[in-house]
Amino acid sequence: MIARRFLACITIVCTFFLVQAHEFWLQPDKYRYQPGETAVIDFRIGENFTGEFWDLDRHQVVSLKWYSRNAEKDLKAQVKKQKGKNVALPALTPGTHLVALQSNAAFIELSGRQFNDYLLEDGIDHVLSQRKKNNDTTRARELYTRYAKLLLQTGPSPDNTFQRRVNFPIEIVPLQNPYNLTSGDYLDCRVMLNQQVLPHQKVKVWSFIGNRIFLQNLFTEKDGTVRFPLSSKGPWMVSTVVMEKSKRPEADYESKWASLVFGIE
Repeated sequence: MIARRFLACITIVCTFFLVQAHEFWLQPDKYRYQPGETAVIDFRIGENFTGEFWDLDRHQVVSLKWYSRNAEKDLKAQVKKQKGKNVALPALTPGTHLVALQSNAAFIELSGRQFNDYLLEDGIDHVLSQRKKNNDTTRARELYTRYAKLLLQTGPSPDNTFQRRVNFPIEIVPLQNPYNLTSGDYLDCRVMLNQQVLPHQKVKVWSFIGNRIFLQNLFTEKDGTVRFPLSSKGPWMVSTVVMEKSKRPEADYESKWASLVFGIE
């Protein structure tokens, strides 16, 4: 009986983590560097901008690139399959740096109730509404892909690397360089889907106030933009997800998850 209860508890915990742990981001050891320093980046997954280390035994990096003012470098071969410190950017040059990662399409299968709860939690309202309308409680198979971007700053002079489009299927593009901004300013971002602006899209903005996580739920305007105040210093993350019916026989749905991370002084 104890063994059965233990296994049931493990199943509940694993299911809870599986449903909850959706945000994915690139976490640097810091956001501002001196020229010549090395940035060390973790791949992280989870809720509330804390999360766990990404499991590179289960997932794969399809593309990882590093952009700076005068250079572009492929980092995929440099990825370390370990818990944290997954990639390093050595000998940083002055200016703004952009790191962009695309994952493989990973598979998940959930019961109808678990899937609907997950849609509710992550604000994927159009899919949830359709399932409720059809009284759909069937199991759901999903393929999901991550598209994560990170902005860093070396030295005192930001440049235009922040606005570099990497042409991901879904991408969050800041319209101002966050390293030209300080706490109290506003930042505008544009969400792009298949190279087109994405209106009325739910966007989550994560930040810290002291040791507490603060979450804003916003929606893009007709031009795909969202505007929010940078109300505190420290790390910030902007994230969004798009889900569609799958055209592939092995899945019912396909989702694309995008994130953008930067630091504010």
